[in-house]
Amino acid sequence: MANNRRGLPEINAGSMADIAFLLLIFFLVTTTMDVDTGISRKLPPMPEEEQLEDDSQIKAKNIYVVLINANNQLLVEGELMDISQLKEGAKRFIDNNGLDPNLSDNPQKAIISLQNDRGTEYKTYIRVQNELAAAYNEIRNDISLKKYGKKYTNLSKVKQKEIRKMYPQKISEAEPKNIGGDS
Repeated sequence: MANNRRGLPEINAGSMADIAFLLLIFFLVTTTMDVDTGISRKLPPMPEEEQLEDDSQIKAKNIYVVLINANNQLLVEGELMDISQLKEGAKRFIDNNGLDPNLSDNPQKAIISLQNDRGTEYKTYIRVQNELAAAYNEIRNDISLKKYGKKYTNLSKVKQKEIRKMYPQKISEAEPKNIGGDS
């Protein structure tokens, strides 16, 4: 008996790989990738051992304590403060140079200690960070205008480093905890 059964025709899949490759390229080109953004902070270098022995005692007046509670209220040096006043208060503290006995001895010793409550809104946290960074930026800009007649951002890298050495940005962040409010 002769085999009358015909074979099933095959589908030509030769161009299937080309189509898949073109679709892959299309989606790679048209897809946008979100980049995570955050707060840019450069950690200070490890202090040298001989420096550790000398500076192991930090005077309380050289620490500017900033607390944010769960109700997004700012408590600076034990007193309530509006966020809009934080930049000026931080500038006074950093650039005191020993004039006010209750504020920092000099900019190199000035440390801003920031601690927030676990219930603090992210928006408030970022606003406080921005105000503190703005305080340092304004101080650096003012000193560079006095010293070099140019804005800080227009200075050469060497001169910017010199200004940063004069006014180092020392912001210490403690682990969030329950400071108060609706926790």
